[in-house]
Amino acid sequence: MRIAFSEDPQDFHARDWSALVDADPSGTFFHTPDYLKLYWEEFGERPEHLLLAFAEDDHGAQVGAVAFERIGTTLRFLGGTEVTDYMGPVAIPGAQGAMARALWAGLTDRDDWTDADLRGLAEDRAWLGLLHETATERGLNVEETEDQNGVAPFLALAGTWDAYLEGLPAKLRHEIKRKARKLEAETGPFSIVTATPDTLIPFLDRFVELHRMSEGPKGVFMQPGMEIFFRRLGEAFGPRGIFRLTFIEVAGVKAAGTIGFCFGGTFFLYNSAFDREMQQLAPGMVLVAEDIRLAIEDGCDAFDLLKGDYAYKYRFGAVPRNVRRLIVRR
Repeated sequence: MRIAFSEDPQDFHARDWSALVDADPSGTFFHTPDYLKLYWEEFGERPEHLLLAFAEDDHGAQVGAVAFERIGTTLRFLGGTEVTDYMGPVAIPGAQGAMARALWAGLTDRDDWTDADLRGLAEDRAWLGLLHETATERGLNVEETEDQNGVAPFLALAGTWDAYLEGLPAKLRHEIKRKARKLEAETGPFSIVTATPDTLIPFLDRFVELHRMSEGPKGVFMQPGMEIFFRRLGEAFGPRGIFRLTFIEVAGVKAAGTIGFCFGGTFFLYNSAFDREMQQLAPGMVLVAEDIRLAIEDGCDAFDLLKGDYAYKYRFGAVPRNVRRLIVRR
């Protein structure tokens, strides 16, 4: 196996590795070339910072891929730390170990980096151990630590909404039902609406408005550059049924909204915002429960609440998944 490096952003499409994302159990929406290309276009600092690596077998077939960015002399997985929860390579089953070994061999032959800060590696997937082990074999110094916001609560879904509820502890099941009843009793019937191509722009306008009403760091997260990124995600992945912007409407008002990605049998709950004036009625919690219901109806078998070890995520029956970071020095 050999590694072919590229610094050409055209290779996001010319060497499209979407099929490898689908084939690799570690593959997520965040590993797709379309997502990473969009990230690069919005947040890439300088063209020369990009580094793509492609694993080829003895017949020249592409069997693995990974995207990096070089910041100074530090090598990082492309995706940053703010908007990309899972990062790293993808490869066809059976090729991961050989790719990891060949990748470090190829990287150590290069003189354009001194250390690698590799984030977004799920602890329960193969790449964390493979990259750690093969880097050590290569004589590199490897330190494994917790990633920033390094817990991503995760929920395996039952085949129906009723089966999901039945599988919860009684207290959690009661709370999910109680919150929905309380909201309806105090405001009247609520409805769940999902953005369509025709409503995407006004729905995103409302989502950004709610976000900026938030307190603390969340309230300043949606800066103009970040807003453009979110809008481009909707434009690119909404028509494909991946990007989901959903609101709960209460008395004609969009009281809370969520953005998620439905990809590869998993729903990834990416971001949320709610009207602070309705905080005591917990419309956001009711909406997340409805998101779970919709994911089940869409045939998803997993619901990933992504990074951030917040108590509310466990109220839906989620279990923690650790996300790790490798610091590798030459």
